[in-house]
Amino acid sequence: MRMRKKKNLIPRMERCSRVYVQDGFALRGRWRETLMPEAKELRVELGCGKGKFTAETAAQHPDILFVAIEKVADALVVAMERAAGLGLKNAFFLVGDAELLAEYFAPDEADRLYINFCDPWPRNPHAKRRLTHRGFLELYRQVLKDGGQVEFKTDNAPLFSFSVREFPRAGYELREVTDNLHAAGPQGVMTDYEERFYAEGVPIHRCVGVKQFRAPSGAGAPIGPSE
Repeated sequence: MRMRKKKNLIPRMERCSRVYVQDGFALRGRWRETLMPEAKELRVELGCGKGKFTAETAAQHPDILFVAIEKVADALVVAMERAAGLGLKNAFFLVGDAELLAEYFAPDEADRLYINFCDPWPRNPHAKRRLTHRGFLELYRQVLKDGGQVEFKTDNAPLFSFSVREFPRAGYELREVTDNLHAAGPQGVMTDYEERFYAEGVPIHRCVGVKQFRAPSGAGAPIGPSE
């Protein structure tokens, strides 16, 4: 769905300057140091939309630093206003693209990534654009620490089937795989889309991919005594 252009976008973004990160590249490797030195973790949401998930999750975990990335400024301004309205001191927002993730964050800098209801890109020729394609999953490995997690939710069953095949291929262990997250009632913080889907009885698919250690490419077996 195309986001409507917001009136007075620039002034509204300027009023949210406390939570708005204008240059994500400049903070690479220094997010916690600059924004929240006492943070226990750094978590990133890719494609935060209007920010309900980020704002409410950040409110529940005030000791964790949240950075939400969104390509569409007209959606991001709503997210920033949401966070500012809650008085959050641990949530920050960046107009950016998932493809640039390794330019925003240094190796091992992030503890967790959230991908909620991304574009499914249903046609096979567009598979590489899916945020759970192994190409993107390999990119996430660059910024996630070993044992770091990617939490993924979608209402799209074909995308979910594709994703649970891609995670292991990119060096992640799959956990918490479900085809109906809210079968026994609401679980966790929902996005705006998710609340609507839940009300309509649409099942929500969810899984967690845990980054596993993988030897650098080209590394051989250890040299030991010959048998």
